[in-house]
Amino acid sequence: MKTSNIIRAFSLIASFALVSCSRAEQTNNVAGNQATNTNNVGEVAVINTTEGTMVVEFWPDVAPNTVANFKKLARQGFYDGTCFHRVIKDFMIQGGDPLTKDPSKEAMWGTGDPGYKIKAEFNDRSHTRGVLSMARSQDPDSAGSQFFICHGKPTFLDHQYTAFGKLIKGDDVLEKIGTTPTHPQDRPDKRMGIISITIVPRDSVK
Repeated sequence: MKTSNIIRAFSLIASFALVSCSRAEQTNNVAGNQATNTNNVGEVAVINTTEGTMVVEFWPDVAPNTVANFKKLARQGFYDGTCFHRVIKDFMIQGGDPLTKDPSKEAMWGTGDPGYKIKAEFNDRSHTRGVLSMARSQDPDSAGSQFFICHGKPTFLDHQYTAFGKLIKGDDVLEKIGTTPTHPQDRPDKRMGIISITIVPRDSVK
């Protein structure tokens, strides 16, 4: 990444998953009590987008509660109909905001969450291309539903954001979304829609 892009990326990190004022003080580790029961290591996430399909494996060994929360939301259909609302080439593609289901709320995109926060699970997995990680605000324990997939190799995020999985299929789709033209606030010119995210057995994905 060029120096100018790195500086720009740092300035944007603080804006990842900005939270609404009414929820800012609430931290609820909802997934924690169920992590052991929901983290089947044989499961993957199939992210069906308007640009194609990506498949992500999980890392419950380093981020069990984060993985459990993501799976829970996916199974509830929480992500269906959302979009990748922020795209920065050679850095990341960000999605998971429920407000992006409504185009009339575009001014608020980036501020949505599931109504609770989860505790950070920073670990030693590095933020390289294809890594799945949680977006958050300046508070380390402010992640909820928003996530990003690394398009470049932003290793400066290591130990500051919760990496919890990695792309195992669909790098061409990541490339298509990661290089799409954008306008102010890094919004894609064309909607990069998330049709659905489903949790399936790994051996069912060919």
